[in-house]
Amino acid sequence: MTDTRYVIPPPPQAAIAIADSDRLFPVRRIWCVGRNYVEHIREMGQDERAPPFFFAKPADAIVGDGGTVPYPPLTKDMHHEVELVVALKSGGRNIPVARANDCIWGYAVGIDLTRRDLQIASRELKRPWEIGKAFDHSAPCGPLRPASEIGHPTRGRITLKVNGAIRQDGDLSQMIWNVPETIAKLSEMVALAPGDVIMTGTPSGVAATVAGDRIECEIEGVGRLAVTIGPPLP
Repeated sequence: MTDTRYVIPPPPQAAIAIADSDRLFPVRRIWCVGRNYVEHIREMGQDERAPPFFFAKPADAIVGDGGTVPYPPLTKDMHHEVELVVALKSGGRNIPVARANDCIWGYAVGIDLTRRDLQIASRELKRPWEIGKAFDHSAPCGPLRPASEIGHPTRGRITLKVNGAIRQDGDLSQMIWNVPETIAKLSEMVALAPGDVIMTGTPSGVAATVAGDRIECEIEGVGRLAVTIGPPLP
């Protein structure tokens, strides 16, 4: 039954599929970690001594496994960034590192799609990154695997292929800040809550993708994700 207090219909709840299940994980917020693998920092020409930082994407930017991502407007340089995705079942403020894993429901493989030309232009003007990061369909995410089944991965190969050719090839152990440290640091800045999702940074090898590309990602012991880049929407 529709709640008549709302002056328009409420938007659909954004969600991520659960592996081997018809159940769904409801997404509240998407947080992303910048510059969390040394080799990626180097390829972007940034100071590898600087700590990672955080930015956000809208929850409805999620695209499921097997989906199509329309090539976005305003860009000629959209890049792929494969990442470990962490889904939270609880949260709070100032979460201790030692208790951070207790907040995690599960893990998946995701892609932080980036309009690189717009991101760089914003950075040079000292403006926010949203135009380059927080666009429609910018957060493909594979099915979540529960931590109760796979544990809390700290190492494992993370790869991304475009049309069958390896573009990104790294290991979770190369993270500068591990997952518990990331959760603890982010919780100093905002109150985390059930349904929050954290994309934990990308290894080196980011590059442009174009309409027609098939992108396949995998994290050892976590899962897989495949999406197709489609033509721009009319």
